Amino acid sequence: MVRIGLISDTHSYLDDAVFKHFDKCDEIWHAGDFGSIQLADKLAAFKPLKGVYGNIDGKDIRQIYPEHLRFNCEAVDVWMTHIGGYPDKYSPAVKSEIYTKPPNLFISGHSHILKVIYDKKINCLHLNPGAAGKQGWQKVRTLIRLSITEEKIHNLEVIELGGK
Repeated sequence: MVRIGLISDTHSYLDDAVFKHFDKCDEIWHAGDFGSIQLADKLAAFKPLKGVYGNIDGKDIRQIYPEHLRFNCEAVDVWMTHIGGYPDKYSPAVKSEIYTKPPNLFISGHSHILKVIYDKKINCLHLNPGAAGKQGWQKVRTLIRLSITEEKIHNLEVIELGGK
């Protein structure tokens, strides 16, 4: 079993509560818009970190974190990208591949809107953890915690960090 802390759109702001909420996680996955390499380094020093760059991230982050990251966690095919859209409204950059080679778990950020949607057309769970930072129009900052065991995604929890 792998316990994951999922975060996105920090925009250079890292709430200390993230460390409490992700304390029992095995890994942290960041779905882009870190905002600063210092924030990424702080997360990576705390737990193993997987991430993708977002549209506001600079060259320093883009040299370390890719635009798209596709990997296996346990027996789950995971695809993470910052600007990915969501079921029935996938972004043009992912649309053809997501329908021809769908992952089991598709993670995106960017919208600052927390989403947990199962796409029945391609048998894929879509997650967007919302925004954990203070930039943007979201009213509540959010994270997601989940576990993956073999082929199962379970124990999914939405965590509210409070207002901006």
